[in-house]
Amino acid sequence: MSDISQKKEIKDLGSTLLEVAMVLMVSGASTGRIRNTIDRISNSFGYTTNMLVSQRSIMLSIYDEHNDCVFNSLKRTAAHAVNFTAVSEISQLSWLTVEEKWGIQKINEELKRIKVLPHYPRLIVLGLTGLAGASFCRLATGQPIDMAFVFLGTVLGLFIRQETMKMNFNPYVCVYFGAFTSSLIAGSLLKFHPTTNHEFAFVTSVLFLIPGIPLINAFSDMIDGNLQNGLIRGLNGFIISFSIALGLLTSMAIYHF
Repeated sequence: MSDISQKKEIKDLGSTLLEVAMVLMVSGASTGRIRNTIDRISNSFGYTTNMLVSQRSIMLSIYDEHNDCVFNSLKRTAAHAVNFTAVSEISQLSWLTVEEKWGIQKINEELKRIKVLPHYPRLIVLGLTGLAGASFCRLATGQPIDMAFVFLGTVLGLFIRQETMKMNFNPYVCVYFGAFTSSLIAGSLLKFHPTTNHEFAFVTSVLFLIPGIPLINAFSDMIDGNLQNGLIRGLNGFIISFSIALGLLTSMAIYHF
């Protein structure tokens, strides 16, 4: 292989690895998973990598068999949106690259397919999320009327959050609007039907907003020694939780609970 073609291959490989790392990051993968996936692909081409992974950018360096740096670049991450289908598909891509000796072009084609995979239909997401909220209410000894209000509040709260995200509101403001909407609907039952205990409906109406993935990834990164990402993700989860609490507080102030 000539020097020109080798340099082009390294450049294409570096760009592809950065894109893979970026998709994993924004889809909700842990830092350790990102590093392992990138190392797996780069090793199949005979190179080693060093990475600096942060919430907003990824820096990648590629080294040859003589430990000489042959590629170094940085890529900003896109907006974060949890997509475990993409994480799972990229994991399969990395193993197929090793086992079937995929080239860079094949990896890029597969990555392009993964990036445009359709999400679940919106109505199904809204309906099943509403059912999950109603189920949590039932687990908290809620009655059928409580479950109905939680279902309605969860569906409308998620709908409002999705719409505000489409309008490019701050993500934390979107969480606030979602929490406020759902708690306002569920709280109406507690306000206008005070003879029965409906606190469980009010409390469980916002469970769909709990930042489970950021908090789990924060814990995972801290355990793996990725302290910076762990702290950032933990802080992100804390701010989301604060936005949820602020939405509940606003509803409580309106209803004078």
